[in-house]
Amino acid sequence: MVDFKELISVSLVLFSVIDILGSIPIIIDLKRKGLKIEAAKASLISLLLMTLFLYAGAALLRLFGVDIQSFAVAGAIILFLIGMEMVLGIRIFRDNPDASKGTIVPVAFPLIAGAGTMTTIIALKAKYEAVNIQIGIVLNILFVFLVLRSSDWIGNKLGESGANVLRKVFGIILLAMAIKLFKDNFRLAVVIGK
Repeated sequence: MVDFKELISVSLVLFSVIDILGSIPIIIDLKRKGLKIEAAKASLISLLLMTLFLYAGAALLRLFGVDIQSFAVAGAIILFLIGMEMVLGIRIFRDNPDASKGTIVPVAFPLIAGAGTMTTIIALKAKYEAVNIQIGIVLNILFVFLVLRSSDWIGNKLGESGANVLRKVFGIILLAMAIKLFKDNFRLAVVIGK
């Protein structure tokens, strides 16, 4: 049964972890590099990944012999590299001959449905009903779709210099988030691995 208090709590937690508004400079930067981002496809894939993780995430990681902390560390490294690209203006990830592949990596994963989001979903499942988490995921993905769909308009309003400033600022924030995710989970991954 849907509990609106739980639904609001879950939705707000997921909103802050997904942080699609904070990802706008990354999305604009990817598009300026020639990457084609399909809003509907990225949103749908993110929804499927999050739903899969809600119902089978812990079991899926165990199947591959990976603990949640190691998964989070791997996601932190990817986010760190994306942040480095933004701050230093370099390219670490190679361009794809098929530009549409950027919709899945890095947009759907790890920007939207990344290690932080997946770890959060597993943590939420311990406290909240699955139906409330699922609805919270759907609500967040609808908002993600709207932001992805209007990213060109947002980029045009910001202009080149505005986008450059935002890219650097959010690149540093992304680096800090990646370091925090790494720091919070690396120690646990090492302890579990022993």
